Amino acid sequence: MDRFDVIIIGTGAGGGTLAHALAPTGKRILLLERGDFVRREKANWDPRQVNVEGRYQTKEVWHDREGNPLHPHTNYAVGGNTKFYGAALFRFRKEDFGELRHHGGVSPAWPIGYEELEPYYLKAEHLFQVHGNRGEDPTEPRASGPYRHPAVSHEPRIQALSDSLAAQGLKPFHVPLGIQLDERDPRASPCIRCETCDGFPCLVRAKSDSEVLCVEPALRHPNVTLLTGAYVERLETTASGREVSTVVVKRGDRVERYAADLVVVSAGAINSAALLLRSANDRHARGLANGSDVVGRHYMGHVNSVLMALSKCPNPTVFQKTLAVNDFYFGSDQFPHPMGHISFVGKLDAATLSAGAPAIAPGWTLELMARHSLDFWLTSEDLPDPENRVSLDREGNVVLSYTLNNQEGHRRLIKTLEAFLQDQSSCPVHGKGCHQGLFSRNLFLGQRIPLAGVAHQNGTIRFGRDPRTSALDVNCRAHEVDNLYVVDGSFFPSSAAVNPALTIIANALRVGDHLKARLG
Repeated sequence: MDRFDVIIIGTGAGGGTLAHALAPTGKRILLLERGDFVRREKANWDPRQVNVEGRYQTKEVWHDREGNPLHPHTNYAVGGNTKFYGAALFRFRKEDFGELRHHGGVSPAWPIGYEELEPYYLKAEHLFQVHGNRGEDPTEPRASGPYRHPAVSHEPRIQALSDSLAAQGLKPFHVPLGIQLDERDPRASPCIRCETCDGFPCLVRAKSDSEVLCVEPALRHPNVTLLTGAYVERLETTASGREVSTVVVKRGDRVERYAADLVVVSAGAINSAALLLRSANDRHARGLANGSDVVGRHYMGHVNSVLMALSKCPNPTVFQKTLAVNDFYFGSDQFPHPMGHISFVGKLDAATLSAGAPAIAPGWTLELMARHSLDFWLTSEDLPDPENRVSLDREGNVVLSYTLNNQEGHRRLIKTLEAFLQDQSSCPVHGKGCHQGLFSRNLFLGQRIPLAGVAHQNGTIRFGRDPRTSALDVNCRAHEVDNLYVVDGSFFPSSAAVNPALTIIANALRVGDHLKARLG
């Protein structure tokens, strides 16, 4: 049985970043990835194949709590879901680390504060080449240094919207984006600012994803090994149950066994929880490291909506995802509870709309809607509920049970956005009649942003100081298993209302420093 110093399971925002952090130590590191490299092909940029046919999504079938089949919209690949994410890399707000009272309940405090993670947020922004402007976002927490790259500029239609919202008293700002774009030298820029970024793998390797920026640099070190097509079936422990002794891997028809001094799980909040549950034994009857019975529980994925604002004026924007509004993140005078975050998805096209277009007035074809829409993404915090959970059926398949909560703030956020769009200054062509309405669009055919949409998954193996109510300690080490760590979004005690990727990356760097000290 091959032995390593560290085994990392998963190569996404958590695992890939950790591999990059540990590679220079010279320690023998094994990366296990159940997927393969995303093939570079023209289909990378084909909206029908990517968004409608799900060319790169797993064909795995999960089930919901009623036993109905669930086709998860997730990807197994080197780089994990960062190969397909929209690369919006927000810090959580400082207040998100404390207890927050919502209309629908309480978002709990974290066992560490913002200041403990802040230096790692800065390192994460530098590593993932985040483009942004400090000081624009009214809820932005303190930062110890600037972004190294200027914010991605707005195209004219988005700039006009930004100006209009600012004229109404809001503070719109540029989205912090992880793309390798140089607007001062477009000819040499790796990023070409195309319309197939959000949700697509980047054909020109210019998205700041974990494969390009973390895994590939790590593999240049001779001490780092990557195995693809490596599905981890279970983790076995010593007789005492205090250490992981063996990582059991299925590759094709072969079962292989590996050992390491330290084992790090980073398979995504759903699959990491499933792995620990599959690894139950006599010493860990409810699942590995699950004496607290929290493993798999408190699943969160945000209350999300995609909303199309249709105007008589066309929207010729190519790269749309540059503008955000956080003025209502913590509420308003009319609604003194957190509402959430407003930004954009990538520009919708007719092919993508065919999978879930809203039913609206006659005369609007899919092509016409795509040419005239502003395509908003709204995120509100969902709250940790022990009954929102990952479990396994008798065959060991994933069961995802989830009931939306804390929805009133999200409804208020939608109404607030609609009011501001209606009150925009008069369009020079159509006057006050330009705005045609705000329409909900199903992200996937037949579903509101659905149980299957697991892009923001987190919370299933929470960290904390009390082993009775958490599975991991403050360094993301399992309370009950001395050499087991978890560094994906599983560790979140709460989900905040911005994308989780930068927080996962920053925490992986924080845990990386702890592991370097432990490895000596």
